[in-house]
Amino acid sequence: MNLRTLSLTLLLAGLLGGCATLAPDYTRPAAPVDMRWPTTTTAADQPGVADIGWRDFFVDTRLHQLIGMALANNRDLRATALAIVKARAQYRIQRAELFPAVSADAGTTARRTPGELSGNGQAVTSRSHNVDLGIANWEIDLFGRLQSLRDQALETYLASEETLRSTRISLVAEVAGAYLTLSADTALLQLAQETLTSQQRSYSLTQKRVELGVGTELDLRQIETSVETARRDVAAYTAQVTIDRNALVLLVGASVPDTLLPPAGLDSVTALRALPAGLPSAVLQERPDVLAAERQLRAANASIGAARAAFFPSISLTATAGTASTSLGGLFAAGSGAWTFIPQVSLPLFNAGANRANLQAAEADRDIALASYEKTIQSAFREVADALAQRATLDARLDAQQKLVDASAASYRLSEARYQKGVDSYLSALDAQRSLYAARQGLVSLKLSAAASAVTLYKVLGGGDLERSAAAAL
Repeated sequence: MNLRTLSLTLLLAGLLGGCATLAPDYTRPAAPVDMRWPTTTTAADQPGVADIGWRDFFVDTRLHQLIGMALANNRDLRATALAIVKARAQYRIQRAELFPAVSADAGTTARRTPGELSGNGQAVTSRSHNVDLGIANWEIDLFGRLQSLRDQALETYLASEETLRSTRISLVAEVAGAYLTLSADTALLQLAQETLTSQQRSYSLTQKRVELGVGTELDLRQIETSVETARRDVAAYTAQVTIDRNALVLLVGASVPDTLLPPAGLDSVTALRALPAGLPSAVLQERPDVLAAERQLRAANASIGAARAAFFPSISLTATAGTASTSLGGLFAAGSGAWTFIPQVSLPLFNAGANRANLQAAEADRDIALASYEKTIQSAFREVADALAQRATLDARLDAQQKLVDASAASYRLSEARYQKGVDSYLSALDAQRSLYAARQGLVSLKLSAAASAVTLYKVLGGGDLERSAAAAL
């Protein structure tokens, strides 16, 4: 067998091994959810949220920089990206099993036979030299076992790509949420400081009234309780702002300069546009976590093909072609050609049911992956439905809360004026002030809920990352 014959043998074996696998035909399971969101109806031809990049959704340039820093430095995202590198390498390793590993070998063998074992009674020293090119134990994939394993590794790799997309989208939303929370708590800190300053001023005025005999000690102590309450809130919100900043630093993965900290207030952070909800089928096709779950289902389906192929004979081939001689000078002389050709067939006869158990295990893994895929779809559907339900009433709640603040402010002004004119006790003014303080706190919290709800809806609809996996081209 010369090198040409060996090449033809490998080509023929490769063609024989190129058959279809024994894996079940894959069909995407029907989504176990309704085809409409519970709280909205939208046209199917609306653009998807996945087509809106986060740079277009968020209008705050400081937040843009922070998200960019997080995408470059966040350690969880980095670990997920490295997992893709590992999955890609494992796929390439498994794919390489489909091809023969060709190696070139050269060697020398020297052997001495003692005289009492030789035919002529004299010690004999023999030498041989060889140069070979060949393959060893290459499995010819007649029944698609290696191809099924290759498909399983490919789907696992593609699932890791989708997981990276999901992690990126979640990171964008988490950074935005931390930024919004820091902005809201900064606003609450300013509100507490303003309230403390106002109450300290009222305390000083009331103290002078008491000294002049116009006010009462009861009025003074009532104002003092309001002062101390505001002072307590200032301390609490000061600590909370520091905690919020630490959380933002952890997400960003680097120190956050003061110039990138959010302002106190939430009006300029997000573009609270009317996000198109689309149809559930279109949304779920864009969600990377759903796509990753489907890739895992496809991988489990491919593993069934490998388990089925184990019931059939396996054929392996070892072949070499080269030259051999007893002397180096004759190694490449005419007539020194040498070859070996060792095909081997292995037919499973008895293994105590191991192959059947492996097939049952593979089928069980497929069923588990199917249940996980369906649960992922149901969870995604609920997340979107909840976010839509939350958004549906936010405008009415914000309007009501703003009117509550206005009414409380008017009530406080009137109560304060009545107290200053001696018509009423300070208790009424104190109650009005506490109501105003609580209403203003509620307004900040509700604005945070509205902004966070928009971010959540943007995330669960599949927005936040316009980058698509390059692995689909494999």
